[in-house]
Amino acid sequence: MKKVTSFEKKIFFPALILTVFSLLLMPSCKAGEESDPESIRNSPDVKDKVKEEYVLVGVAPVIVDDLVMKLRSPGEAVTDKHIILKSEVPGRIKALNVEEGQHVKKGDLLVKLDDQEYSLTLESAEAARLKDLSELLLESQFSEQTDITQTIDREKLDKAEKEYEAKRQLYSEGKITEEELEEAYRIYELVLIKSGQKKEEIIAAAKGLTQSEISVKKARLNLEKTNIRAPFSGIIADMKISLGEHVSGATELFTLVNLDRIQVRATVLESEIGKITLGREVELRFSAYPDRIFKGSVKAISPIVNPEDKTCKVFINTSNPDEEIKPGMHAVVEIVSDIYEDRLLVPQEAFLIREGRKMVFVYEDGLAKWRYVQTGLENEDFAEILPAERQGEGVKEGESVLIKGHFNLAHDARVKIKN
Repeated sequence: MKKVTSFEKKIFFPALILTVFSLLLMPSCKAGEESDPESIRNSPDVKDKVKEEYVLVGVAPVIVDDLVMKLRSPGEAVTDKHIILKSEVPGRIKALNVEEGQHVKKGDLLVKLDDQEYSLTLESAEAARLKDLSELLLESQFSEQTDITQTIDREKLDKAEKEYEAKRQLYSEGKITEEELEEAYRIYELVLIKSGQKKEEIIAAAKGLTQSEISVKKARLNLEKTNIRAPFSGIIADMKISLGEHVSGATELFTLVNLDRIQVRATVLESEIGKITLGREVELRFSAYPDRIFKGSVKAISPIVNPEDKTCKVFINTSNPDEEIKPGMHAVVEIVSDIYEDRLLVPQEAFLIREGRKMVFVYEDGLAKWRYVQTGLENEDFAEILPAERQGEGVKEGESVLIKGHFNLAHDARVKIKN
């Protein structure tokens, strides 16, 4: 057997190592040659590059509509049905049928005062009236009949009646005073007395019957006043009394307020009053409901301007069926002042400033087209687009303008509408 020299060893071992290393690399290269192109396209890195090819945007149509201009001013909610109920007669509270915050209806019995004393007063007055009536009947039956009637010319009576009716007509037209009307009635009444037509009334008054009947009416009225009823439907507030408490005449009992309809009193500058008309629609915003808009209408405009701040009161009515608006709430009032019909309008969100000019992006076949525009009248939501002075500028009705995601776009940038 031939002996391996040291030189051959030096050549053999490096060659062997190189061969083994090459064999180890062969599977790796083969795997690379057989990679699927589809898997490469679907890899996360490639997908991210595809996504970066367009920008998601929001759009709105260019429309032709009325441009509504509004005035904004502060206001305060009030209600015209807000009263403090008081007792009209003194007495002890026998029944208290309400409590704080309770809803009541018109005519409901709210408070009942002890009426025993008032019932006795009425019975006494009724007895006195019957006594006077009995005396009058007895005298008319058994006393000597005397005729106090004085004959008078019928023509004079008719003339006096016509003159009195003429005076009444003049009074209703505001052409004579109340004193002149009363003087005319006294003359007419004297003619009636002379004719005998007021004979029974005169005898009744002489016998005290008339005064007795008045006393009965007063007693009956005071008895009814022990029943304190709701003059209108509403809510009880600010209770000031308790069951069993003794109240005097004019004592404050509680407050009754109706919230079905609320009036907002707005303060408007003198210079803007001429732009407001009765019946105009109004939008109301209350700090208690920041995301809601309440509707109303102009009911009245004060004829007086405050000389200190040169403002005028404007009264706005609004319905409040759910009683959400409370008297005293602060409101931001927006009143329609002018309406410009049939204007080409673009939302305010669409406008950008480039090179010192207003412009918008118009969506066309997946591209964002840069358009310069000229604006006219504006409100918070829309701006009027004026006719373009140069070709390639302006927008048309029905086109879609970008309102979201368009701040950093360039002309002809690829975009996609976000649903």
